[in-house]
Amino acid sequence: MMRGFLSRIALRRDAPVRALARLLVPDGEGRQHAAAHHLLWALFGDDPDRTRDFLWRQMEAGRFMVLSAREPVDSHGLFDVETRPFDPLLKEGDRLRFLLRANATVDRKTPGRTRSQRHDVVMDALHRRSQREGAEARDSMIADALETWMGRQGVRAGFAPASPLVIEGRDVLRIPRSGGRGIVSFGVVNLTGEVRVTAPDAFLDSLMQGFGRARAFGCGLMLIRRAV
Repeated sequence: MMRGFLSRIALRRDAPVRALARLLVPDGEGRQHAAAHHLLWALFGDDPDRTRDFLWRQMEAGRFMVLSAREPVDSHGLFDVETRPFDPLLKEGDRLRFLLRANATVDRKTPGRTRSQRHDVVMDALHRRSQREGAEARDSMIADALETWMGRQGVRAGFAPASPLVIEGRDVLRIPRSGGRGIVSFGVVNLTGEVRVTAPDAFLDSLMQGFGRARAFGCGLMLIRRAV
């Protein structure tokens, strides 16, 4: 059975769509992700009771990679869509390069609370360091924390890290709530590296589900290719 579809999607640049550009692609990365959160549903919203079954990543303003269980349908003529089936043939031991934009979190027990609290991995690492430690020690702690997070993902998802993790960037996304009810903020990290497949079916299932949190806002999609 085919796993899904991988699509390269871009807002069209002809005159009717350009006239809506400020609404569809507003200024500011947070506003763009909030708009895309709703915009991409136009390709999959065939039923008002649908739950989200796609992951996406904004590659640049108005351009996206999307991994979905269903083939996207552009009923409104807003997009240029290039879609191909996604069902890579993988076996145990295969090595893959990956790109991942993730909201990486960790749960911590808090004294006096019965439930664990969720923390951003990067902020958790920074909170635990000594104020006397310098920038090099800080960066090392962040790298170690993300390596640990990635290792935990692999145990669940059928892969093992096969090279040092590269942190290409860190940022905080500030997403406006609907109705002007404030801002939702969360950390994002752009990661790349190499993994070794340990359980192909589990790995492919996990690719379809995504990694980390904030998947509705452009996080969690792991893009893969064969390692050379």
